[in-house]
Amino acid sequence: MPIIKDLGQIDYCISGVPWDGGTTNRPGARHGPREVRSASSLIRLYHPVSLKSPYDHFNIADIGDCPVNPADLQDSLNKIKNFYTEIKTSNVIPLSVGGDHLVSLPILRALAKKEPVALFQFDSHSDTWDSYFGGYKYTHGTPFRRAVEENLIDPKKYVMLGIRGSLYDPDDMKWAKDQGITIITIDEYYEMGFKKSMEIIQDILGDTPTYLTFDIDCLDPAYAPGTGTPVVGGMTTDKALQILRGLKDLNIIGFDLVEVSPQYDHAEITSLAGATIILEFLYMLGYQKQA
Repeated sequence: MPIIKDLGQIDYCISGVPWDGGTTNRPGARHGPREVRSASSLIRLYHPVSLKSPYDHFNIADIGDCPVNPADLQDSLNKIKNFYTEIKTSNVIPLSVGGDHLVSLPILRALAKKEPVALFQFDSHSDTWDSYFGGYKYTHGTPFRRAVEENLIDPKKYVMLGIRGSLYDPDDMKWAKDQGITIITIDEYYEMGFKKSMEIIQDILGDTPTYLTFDIDCLDPAYAPGTGTPVVGGMTTDKALQILRGLKDLNIIGFDLVEVSPQYDHAEITSLAGATIILEFLYMLGYQKQA
């Protein structure tokens, strides 16, 4: 994929956010963008189902990495927000590779500055906790609570799927439910099945401008061991790809893939899963373009 700096030439951009300053467990997601890019060299342009290539429909390029400050969390959040504000101002839709899940917050600050957006979240954890370590508000477990509080996300247009992580307290999910957030646990997804789940998601999100975020730990560790907070009992990679295809009619304003930590990976299968998920998202955009 070409690397380009002139945003006026493109419709969509890929950018890395090599920062994991919000990590509370095993660090290393700062190296995710590099390894996902490397794994992408194994993937061909044409989709095996649609036989289409996204490059036939729009211009997309890698614009390099977002600047960050590994020694200062708030400075990093500001740098990320400013970087994505320029992308938003240029009417380019960003596809981002993290980095830990806190990077989604400053991206949303840039993309949802004028009005709240919908959110679809693939994850094993809700990431709507209030704080960690006695009141620390900014970690990879808190970004979407902050985003709702800052009116960046409409909680009634917010769906999370794949949730199964162990909890600190029985009431850990209460705040999210009280806001009207739709939580589909992994058990509920398998009980309802693909078709019913897609109907629920489409009914909630509709044509509202929607941001997609994919935490790689949504996948079972057998398929994505290279992540900081793995949780067993997750979905397989093919299920995740099927769900992405099922979201093809959403009004997407941006996408991120986060929490790939290559040092815990085996045979690059997590990085390859991440690269494949991003390309599946591009295929989805290509479908929208030709529809």
